Amino acid sequence: MLISGSQLKDCPILSLHVGGQIARVVDLIIDPNNLSLVAVRVEGPLVDPDEGDILMMSAVREFSRAGMIIDSNDEFVRSEDIVRLQKILKLNFDLLGLKVITKKHAKLGKVADFVLQSSNWGVQQLIVQRPVMKALIDPELIIDRSRIVEVDDYRVIIKEEREKSKTKLKAAPIDDLVPDFVNPFRQPDFAPDNQSSSEVSSE
Repeated sequence: MLISGSQLKDCPILSLHVGGQIARVVDLIIDPNNLSLVAVRVEGPLVDPDEGDILMMSAVREFSRAGMIIDSNDEFVRSEDIVRLQKILKLNFDLLGLKVITKKHAKLGKVADFVLQSSNWGVQQLIVQRPVMKALIDPELIIDRSRIVEVDDYRVIIKEEREKSKTKLKAAPIDDLVPDFVNPFRQPDFAPDNQSSSEVSSE
């Protein structure tokens, strides 16, 4: 399933243990080395920053219209407890706002949003906001992951603009994932009663 980064901001976190919302997403933590979402920072009434305000994406049972579903707030961890995450946080990387240029240094715009694949939480496309003059003709540029050559703290370098993707991946609907557990937050589907009154035996 495809999800835009903007969909995840302020996304509810639902607990199977509590049976409702316990937190919400306030920040996305992306690994610049492989452009994947590894964790989110959360806040809420059952979140104690001293105990942990980080949710690793590996702990998410399902993502649906209701939000991210996890077992309980025990899934929230401290960044200090995960070595790999500490290294990523020290980079202070933010994909949004990065300049996008080609290998020949042509300026294409800035990253305004991105599309993720929920199966591995990898970035599949960049949504690039064009400079003012180019925006009059083409306000939005879609960059496929396969065109990305390099990413650093300030810019994304891609293959030449003439090779740009013409198709934008759709980051919806978000109800198509089939969970491997009973999801109490999913609306039930009631099967129609096909038994007619004529089929009821009379005594």
